[in-house]
Amino acid sequence: MSTITEEVVDSASIAAASTKRKSLWLTAIKNPNVIIGGTILLVMLMVAILAPFLGTVDPTRIDPAGRNKKPGAEITMRLDDGTTVKRVALMGTDSLGRDVYSRVLYGARVSLAVGVAVAIIAVAIGVVIGLISGYIRWLDGIIMRIMDGLMAIPGILLAIALVSIWRAGLITVIFAIVVPDVPRVVRLVRSIVLTVREEPYVEGAISVGTPSWVLMFRHILPNCVAPLIVQGTFLAAAAILVEAALSFLGIGIPPEIPSWGNIMAEGRTLFRVFPHNILYPGIFLAFTVLAINIMGDGLRDTLDPKMSKKV
Repeated sequence: MSTITEEVVDSASIAAASTKRKSLWLTAIKNPNVIIGGTILLVMLMVAILAPFLGTVDPTRIDPAGRNKKPGAEITMRLDDGTTVKRVALMGTDSLGRDVYSRVLYGARVSLAVGVAVAIIAVAIGVVIGLISGYIRWLDGIIMRIMDGLMAIPGILLAIALVSIWRAGLITVIFAIVVPDVPRVVRLVRSIVLTVREEPYVEGAISVGTPSWVLMFRHILPNCVAPLIVQGTFLAAAAILVEAALSFLGIGIPPEIPSWGNIMAEGRTLFRVFPHNILYPGIFLAFTVLAINIMGDGLRDTLDPKMSKKV
């Protein structure tokens, strides 16, 4: 009898949650902010993927004879076999003669990779800790005091400190940005768990003896999906900005790897004379972050129960 009752509770709660999520997603994809932001982000993603085909030259190739050329300048480049070819520097060249256009395209790979990786890792870690903190009462106080301690330190300063401890690199930068972001996800998941655990269907599952891990991952976690997706978009946008700031300060991605922060850092000394070294990567950075934020706003307006009533 208990097994039958548990199955009825499970099927009813899962069916209700599935129907609600489906209607929310159908509304979300019709939101103009989601369409606009998603379209721009898709373009940036295609640029990153197709960088080897869209680029005109190796982004790390140094050409002393073509240093500091303005956008649209024609450059005669000597190849390894001794022959020369003429090409047009669409976005100019930097102080080492490297093609800014190709470097900007390849820089999109680094920025998007950092944003997506940070969002996924921070959400994954935050979900586990948040579920435990919200459901197991005696651990709640301990976990949240640790999270409060991490949140008391400004994220950019904590990232700088972590990068300074280990050798600069892509993995180090991702880890340094993830650590300050985890407490934000934990607090979000915990708040949802504290609310959902009082729902009748959860209490019904508890009354029939459903194991705690089943309650957390089958009944409570689905209610966290929509808010976490929204939170993930903002985490990705912030991570891209932090990575650019770290690279601009010279403690992020190594200079030999093209990134928008590195390109702007290398061009800042000659900004007044050759502004293109900062202008073009800055435009790509701004549009990417703007697109993610616009899409996140659209998802929030649709998937947040409080905001969806106003839409």
